[in-house]
Amino acid sequence: MCGIASRRRADEIVRVGGVRVNGLVVKELGHRIDTEKDTIDVGGEIIRPQKKRYIVLNKPPLYLTTLKQEGKKRTIRELIKDIPERVYPVGRLDYDTEGLLILTNDGEIANAIIHPRYKMPKVYVALVKGRVERKTLEEMIKGTRLEDGFAKPDHVEIIKYEAQNTLVEITFHEGRNRLVKRFLLKFDHPVLKLKRIAVGPVKLGALPRGRWRDMTDEELKILDRGTLQCAPTS
Repeated sequence: MCGIASRRRADEIVRVGGVRVNGLVVKELGHRIDTEKDTIDVGGEIIRPQKKRYIVLNKPPLYLTTLKQEGKKRTIRELIKDIPERVYPVGRLDYDTEGLLILTNDGEIANAIIHPRYKMPKVYVALVKGRVERKTLEEMIKGTRLEDGFAKPDHVEIIKYEAQNTLVEITFHEGRNRLVKRFLLKFDHPVLKLKRIAVGPVKLGALPRGRWRDMTDEELKILDRGTLQCAPTS
């Protein structure tokens, strides 16, 4: 909630004695605190819960999906510097890929978006080299084996032909590295341009490139509902 670390990393920090509550080291993971009264110290820094924030960014191409400066390449940090809360990207988009990127400081919502358990669909529009024939489209729908396992899109369709290239819409609920590009290349149609236009109920719509907006209450409600429905039982 304070943007210090992921849940797993936070557990590790607690276990090694990196957290003090009212001056006392606490290593018990189930220890309860009162955020209004207790003082929480992590590594010598007093922390307090942040307001939860849910950002939808239209990432331009040629921006790194990171908040750290890496060489001379531009990063998405430049695009969200007016947001006071510490939000983090949920998943990533390749350097040359554009489109919808969600940032938040809410670990539950982030997990609902990226964890395979929730099967959150991610929709992309890809301009691929060559004309995709109907027979090839039918093979794509069946799926294919990649170097890291079988891949089958939830949906794929031809939008239109552009000269000797093809614009296709393709949906995966998985989040494997460069999955869309590797999948389409397997059918001899390398991606020329790639844009993500939706993640679950969150749509890019007419949001201008390089701009962000807050997630709507309805989008957040649907994500919350999906988290509750898919939550594992113990």
